[in-house]
Amino acid sequence: MGESLNFAYVSRGSRYILRTGGPAHLSKRIATMTTIKGPAIFLAQFMGDEPPFNSLDGICKYMADLGYKGVQIPTWDSRLIDLEKAADSKTYCDEIKGRVAEHGLEITELASHLQGQMVAVHPAYDTMYNAFAPKEAQNNRKAKMEWGTQQMLYNAKASANMGLTAHPSFSGALLWPFMYPWPQRPAGLVEQAFTELAKRWKPILDAFDEVGVDVGYELHPGEDLHDGISFEMFVDYLDGHPRAQINYDPSHFVLQQLDYLSFIDLYHDRICAFHVKDAEFNPTGKQGVYGGYQGWADRAGRFRSLGDGQVDFKGIFSKLSQYGYDSWAVLEWECAIKSSDQGAAEGAPFIAEHIIQVTDRAFDDFADAGTDAAANRDILGLNG
Repeated sequence: MGESLNFAYVSRGSRYILRTGGPAHLSKRIATMTTIKGPAIFLAQFMGDEPPFNSLDGICKYMADLGYKGVQIPTWDSRLIDLEKAADSKTYCDEIKGRVAEHGLEITELASHLQGQMVAVHPAYDTMYNAFAPKEAQNNRKAKMEWGTQQMLYNAKASANMGLTAHPSFSGALLWPFMYPWPQRPAGLVEQAFTELAKRWKPILDAFDEVGVDVGYELHPGEDLHDGISFEMFVDYLDGHPRAQINYDPSHFVLQQLDYLSFIDLYHDRICAFHVKDAEFNPTGKQGVYGGYQGWADRAGRFRSLGDGQVDFKGIFSKLSQYGYDSWAVLEWECAIKSSDQGAAEGAPFIAEHIIQVTDRAFDDFADAGTDAAANRDILGLNG
């Protein structure tokens, strides 16, 4: 994807002002257009106790039969992968890749959302996150952090052993309980939280850098990194670390009422992975963004199967193709209404129809006059 986006947030009291680069920044908007890979699917939401959803081979065959070409593997599910073994053994990784390839599929990325979450856990969520951590780390935030950090280091090595270049994850959250400032946040609280979050992630990102793999943070409500500004602040506290990237998922931006198309214009150089996920936002006189404590089916903002929500995927695929996004379009299925079977079956053709086979020539090449520098001077009236 080229150089990292040249941005920094400069503290101005309680405000932050975006500082962007000059001509070098503008030049990034002229990119080599690329055809996005796909369709692919994130397996996490489809795993279960019954065949074919309880094994790697079973679920790969199921997804291949639906028309998918790639699978994103959650590394917390031991039915799909032994993460520690994958970190230690390239031979084992080659075996996993071979098994997936037998079904006509590729591994798009390994994903570690649950482990990344453990890198930063606020006390308010400690009990609820026990289910994500091993028994020995339950009710112990320090142990959760140590476990999550080690898991991320395993993920770095495993991704490299798989020959992958991107890795989606979550940032965790220290500040989220204080997202809406009432009572007002104490001075320095935000700065201290981002200092600590960067401190925890810096050695992890360095480990990913050593093996040439990007970490794509999924910007998600509930995480300290949930929108463009919070991501920029994080990168600034990391001194612009090149491996701090984005797993682009427009559904979370619909729920926040953020302009997800302009987001691509601003951050395309930091997008290393793409979750194709739909959502809708239908506010009423009774509820809006915060949802009134309702379940997913009754919220104003809710996730939907592809094509059933409000996301402009034609616009997204166009912008990502224009800016040279050269990796996978991966369905993450979450829907408050439709079944996962129907969602998966509809997802592959939906993504395939939206992938743009980018052109290798200009549409008006037929009218090329074949002029040169001297002719151009004549056209401009500069020769006499």
